[in-house]
Amino acid sequence: MKLRYLPLLALLTACTPEPPREPGILFDDFSYDTVDSLLENGWRFRTQRGHPGVNGARWSGDGISFFADPDNADNTLLRMTSFTDGTGENTRHTQFCHQRKYREGTYAARVFFRDEPTSGPDGDQIIETFYTISPLEAPMDPDYSEMDFEYLANGGWGEEDHGLFATSWETFKLDPFVKDNEYTVKQGSFAGWHTLVLQVADERVRYFVDGRQFAEHSEHVYPEEPMSVNFNLWFTQEGLIDSSEWRVYQQDVDWVYHIADRVLSPAEVEQAVGEMRSQQVAYRDTVPPWTPELDSPCGL
Repeated sequence: MKLRYLPLLALLTACTPEPPREPGILFDDFSYDTVDSLLENGWRFRTQRGHPGVNGARWSGDGISFFADPDNADNTLLRMTSFTDGTGENTRHTQFCHQRKYREGTYAARVFFRDEPTSGPDGDQIIETFYTISPLEAPMDPDYSEMDFEYLANGGWGEEDHGLFATSWETFKLDPFVKDNEYTVKQGSFAGWHTLVLQVADERVRYFVDGRQFAEHSEHVYPEEPMSVNFNLWFTQEGLIDSSEWRVYQQDVDWVYHIADRVLSPAEVEQAVGEMRSQQVAYRDTVPPWTPELDSPCGL
């Protein structure tokens, strides 16, 4: 009798569908006491000098700190601090990056932009960001991928005043500078807290700010390569004011979120983040490494 039923059992087993796989998720509430704890969860700091920013400036994680949320005693915020006196040797830019293994899906972050320095004279062109990027393997590399939220608190890039840019890149060359991208810019102050959401699916890149669609970019700039998740704070070379006084700028980050291969609306992102916070999940990373696993440089 056992022999008679074995083929049927094997057939039933073969026909049983596999349960759907849970999507990979990255969530970080940035509830850290020390910078070392941030590094233990897969983040890295940029130390490589060079483009973009002020010539000769230093890039580092020295400007990263954590502090209690003044509006919520149970919450911790991450702060980036960058400064300059107008010279390259006394300019520090700040950047931190998560592993290079992200492409399609939904990205989000809650960030605090500032229009003015926390100390020193105002006016420098400062770039406050949340973005994804892959390494540029060669000038005009067709497989390059980058998607940016960039707030210019003092103008720049053709804008005389405040402006928020959403930019999706096909590729570029540094010298001489040649760009192939699509961008959307809206003028006006974006100082304060904002929830930024980026949807990457169906050959379209869609940007949302505080629940409203901000931009949509085409298949031409759709990312082909896995990217890292990044935040940075830097000055433009051409936009420094004529002053030798020290100027200090800051940007704060509350949390970052990514779900691979699924499109979530801004409301669904807020719900997902709220659920993890209610469960006291401070950090989760179930996004598998790319195959083969990639180096994760934190640079351009």
